[in-house]
Amino acid sequence: MASGWDTTFGSMKKKHSLETQLNLPKTSDLAALIDRDRESLLKHWREQVRRIPSAKHLEIPKLNDHVPKFLDELSDALRSEIELSIIESIGGSSPAAHGMQRLSDGFDIEEIVSEYNILRGCIHDLADSHSINLQGKVFHVLNRVFNGAIGIAVQSYAICQAMETQQRRQEYLAFVIHDLRTPINAISLTASVLQMILPEQSATKDSEVLFRSLRRNIDKLDELVRTIIEENTNLQSEIGLKLQCRTLDLWPLVESLIRDLHPLSEAAQTKLVNAVPYDLAIYGDASLVSRILQNLIANAIKYTHAGEVRISARRCDDGVVECSVRDNGQGIPEEMLDKVFEKGETDPQCEGGIGLGLAIVKTFTEAHGGQVFVESTYGSGAEFRFSLPGPPK
Repeated sequence: MASGWDTTFGSMKKKHSLETQLNLPKTSDLAALIDRDRESLLKHWREQVRRIPSAKHLEIPKLNDHVPKFLDELSDALRSEIELSIIESIGGSSPAAHGMQRLSDGFDIEEIVSEYNILRGCIHDLADSHSINLQGKVFHVLNRVFNGAIGIAVQSYAICQAMETQQRRQEYLAFVIHDLRTPINAISLTASVLQMILPEQSATKDSEVLFRSLRRNIDKLDELVRTIIEENTNLQSEIGLKLQCRTLDLWPLVESLIRDLHPLSEAAQTKLVNAVPYDLAIYGDASLVSRILQNLIANAIKYTHAGEVRISARRCDDGVVECSVRDNGQGIPEEMLDKVFEKGETDPQCEGGIGLGLAIVKTFTEAHGGQVFVESTYGSGAEFRFSLPGPPK
């Protein structure tokens, strides 16, 4: 043990002696220079970082972000006489936080690497302007800290990005599962109607067994959908959607939905009216537009017993198409109007509601670059309007 210690100590002493003979700079000299000229160093760095596309429009506090703290960590590492690991040298704090912040700033991974390397170059320029030759231990420590910081920042960026992607996928799944409830309800009502209109003389023991089996399976499917939705209630409010847009004729799309929702409207004795002009077209994702309308129409039917739900649309002067679903049902209380589009908000008097339908409408409309509005007088019905882009010229 003693001879090993003596050998190591002798090696360190020999290395120190060699650096002294070569007149190499001390790491503490560079640390003192960075501390003294910090503001000019940051200014020089900002001037060059502005060339990165995602950094062009950031204000100085946001552009600086955790860089000043990283310079503190770098100075501490340069002053230390002990060979520290990368994590010990920089604490792992500022690069990790910086990576997560740059994700929200819209940077890509290459841009994060670039801004650290620009800072490294600025430090080289600063040292050169003060005749400090970056060789030996100071060069080794500088590169170790920078390379470690880049690795940690990129790792935290990638982890955060992966988590956001997973959250968006889970939320999208919750939206899809929610929308399954409407056709399930329609199938259930259709089965009930068929069972009622089937002539007694045509009914057999086998048909009764089939209807009971159909009812059980519909109930199981509805319960499964509800379970999946409840397991996704902790999702974030943002969702990334990849739209597959094309020019769509709106009237036939609405007509198809009215036909699909007929069992629901028939059970509620509610009339569905397609007042969309025959020649009106929109530019959007057919699946998402269909689900926007499906949620609004189904929601209107739920609150409009023995009334009317009218679906209409018009082209505005700016080319945008404004769609409307209006009913003469019970309406929405004034205190709830500002909350109806929030996820989880549901009518306390409506058993079984989970508060996702109108959140879906808002999310899918905004994904098209549109907006959604509601007007209602309690007791006199409600009107939901949403905007979609018109066909490209």
